[in-house]
Amino acid sequence: MYQTVVITGATSGIGQVAALHLAERGARIVFVARDAARGAATLEKLQVVAPQCAHVMHLADLSSIGEMKRVGAAIAAAEPRIDLLLNNAGAVFMGYNRTVDGLAPSFATNHLAYYVMSLLLLPRLQATPGARIVCTSSRAHQYGRLNFSRLQRDGIGGYAQSKLANLLFVRRLAQLLRSGGVTVNALHPGFVATRFADNCGPPWRMLMNWRKRSAGLTPEQGARTLIYLAESPEVAGRSGGYYVNCRPLEPSIAARSDADALRLWQLSAQLTGLDFTPAA
Repeated sequence: MYQTVVITGATSGIGQVAALHLAERGARIVFVARDAARGAATLEKLQVVAPQCAHVMHLADLSSIGEMKRVGAAIAAAEPRIDLLLNNAGAVFMGYNRTVDGLAPSFATNHLAYYVMSLLLLPRLQATPGARIVCTSSRAHQYGRLNFSRLQRDGIGGYAQSKLANLLFVRRLAQLLRSGGVTVNALHPGFVATRFADNCGPPWRMLMNWRKRSAGLTPEQGARTLIYLAESPEVAGRSGGYYVNCRPLEPSIAARSDADALRLWQLSAQLTGLDFTPAA
């Protein structure tokens, strides 16, 4: 079983379910929280289920490139070994919003944070045999179109675009890590009744809450594929996949574009100042 697991988006929903499950299995959890109170509550839960492990909380706003880089560097400096990275933090933002970097928070939080955390922690993952990266995407990627002239947008279209970006990121990183030992896969957890869309205004929040009550999965149900990709021996050595209900599924045609995957990677490198070139 894993020794050290890094998770974003672990203070609620499927991320918290996965964190507690892996802790019960003996993993030491290192997680990133935006809210100090929710982070402290999650840390307390982890200490109850696995008091023998020195779990760690880091506070950071993953919509800020500076914060992404700061917390990623701090974790890399503190953790000589990382067995698993779960890129799970994400949100939907309605209306017009901009981060401190002038970016749409959908693009920054849902895509760039995955890119930055993965690249900064990659040396630690590469030093660990059998290490895995798992990224939470969504079936919403099917409705996304990567318009490079309109990447900075929010709303449902911006959210779908960011979930498509997750799959293109996984595709490109899997290609770069083809002979590196670290695997990277993505998943759709289903429509889960979590805090998703609670940050939106009344019309959208009310609609989403109605859908959660009428058709939403429980966080435990939604976490099944995330946990499966994190620990199942069935996916050992498999990389670049998209999974739904613990089974591989072919994503949309747009998510299989090598040209878009490369262009998105290059843009992400330009925005963050981080890049990765595999050893010859």
